[in-house]
Amino acid sequence: MHRPRLFLSIGLIFLFLAGCSSAPVTNSAINNNAGTAVSLSMTDDPPNGVTVLFFQISLTAAYLTPASGSGNVSLLSNNTPVQVDVTQLQALSAFLSTANVPAATYNSLTLTFASPQLVIFNASDSSIASTCPINTVCQLTPQIDNSSTLTFSSAPFPVTVADNAPLGFLLDFHLDNVIQSDLSVNLGVANGVTISELPSAPPFGPPQFGFVFGTVQSVDASQNQFTIQTRWGRTFTVDVNSSTSYDNFPSSVCSTGSFSCVVQGQVVQVQVASVQTDGSLLAGTVSYVQASSQQVVEGNIINLSTTSGNTVMTLLLHWSPNAGTLPFGGLASVTVPSTATLSVDSGSFTIPSGLSFTSASDLLIGQDVQVDVVAGTLSNSAAVARWAPPSVSFTTNSVELEPSQITGTITATNSSTSSLTIATFPNFFACWPQSNWMPTQITVDTTSQTTYQGLSSDSFSELTVNNLVSVNGWLFSTPSGATPSTQVAETVMGRPNRFF
Repeated sequence: MHRPRLFLSIGLIFLFLAGCSSAPVTNSAINNNAGTAVSLSMTDDPPNGVTVLFFQISLTAAYLTPASGSGNVSLLSNNTPVQVDVTQLQALSAFLSTANVPAATYNSLTLTFASPQLVIFNASDSSIASTCPINTVCQLTPQIDNSSTLTFSSAPFPVTVADNAPLGFLLDFHLDNVIQSDLSVNLGVANGVTISELPSAPPFGPPQFGFVFGTVQSVDASQNQFTIQTRWGRTFTVDVNSSTSYDNFPSSVCSTGSFSCVVQGQVVQVQVASVQTDGSLLAGTVSYVQASSQQVVEGNIINLSTTSGNTVMTLLLHWSPNAGTLPFGGLASVTVPSTATLSVDSGSFTIPSGLSFTSASDLLIGQDVQVDVVAGTLSNSAAVARWAPPSVSFTTNSVELEPSQITGTITATNSSTSSLTIATFPNFFACWPQSNWMPTQITVDTTSQTTYQGLSSDSFSELTVNNLVSVNGWLFSTPSGATPSTQVAETVMGRPNRFF
């Protein structure tokens, strides 16, 4: 399953649209047919010498405070907490919640966070806070210093919400500032979490409403509409129209991409093109993830080995629609037999010729992959030192290459081949495990389908040496086993202020 990316900053976009809820002071007389859509986004950045492999935090409350009246307006449906894996958001987004916001002027936005979980690789030359030794992957449950609640009352506030006029906010979450030297979390630190208002439409590129994953609960063909439920129990109504595209549906499910491909029980991803006046989401793209009977998981390869003639991947687990069976933020030992199928999940994006992902020899540390879990092979294994929850092991018969997200400084550009070279930061990518970490040189190939964000124009010509960029795209070892690697860029995002 190919997860399309949002091209904002290293961001997670929360879209709070449609539906009716209010908290912590109730406002029970809200008109469900009035109000407008409000969105929120988030980004990340870790400390020097540390590769943040996983950082999850729960958003437990989000509400707007009106300039007049007594009722704060909640942006979380049913006040249900939302778990956010920030480290997977350098160049993608997730649509998280819906709530109808009545027309009014609002003076502030208040957010409450809880339960941070942190997994790091210590690539520095010393132990960190006597907790994480050198060259060790450590899973931690950091404390939140000061307050877990943030209130934003300066620019862009106050804001005026008008009926049927969507309004969005971008919340930048900079882990380099938020995570302290003792590995605690300080949300209130200067430039730790900042907010800005999103433009009503991006100057170029796709809509910035984001993406949502869920299991199809019902399909109404007469209304061109279906409902999905996310892993965290949130339900969305999704509309389709003649502009909606259908991606990655296997021929065994449907021969031609159309609304008839969508059936109850499937896990799908919806790229949200817009939000309707009734609060439903209009799908730009509906992508097939899996059948209800198949268990899949996505993760980053952090180690490769060979056992009994089979390749074994160590995956850091990031995502699965199957709740409760796989330890997100934990390790999985995945056996890849020679009979396993390897493929590139590129959807409608055309991968340049000469790049291979067909056998275990094409696997590479740093790749993001989605794998099927062979029924009956999933088991708990002995816990790896400094890891909790315990690791799991299973066998896969299918490995799909997904876009990896890599941040680095441009060291060279080649306009004749539309390629660039980046030296990676240890913060988001390191060939693990190793001592004396050095930047990895990666060749980035762009194509006519590559999009650019955070630049003055949607163009390769805007990229220059010493620019800091985040690249979202498929990572190949080319030729097999060689260094540097090649990444085919779906998105190149400029970081003009060197925040990410």
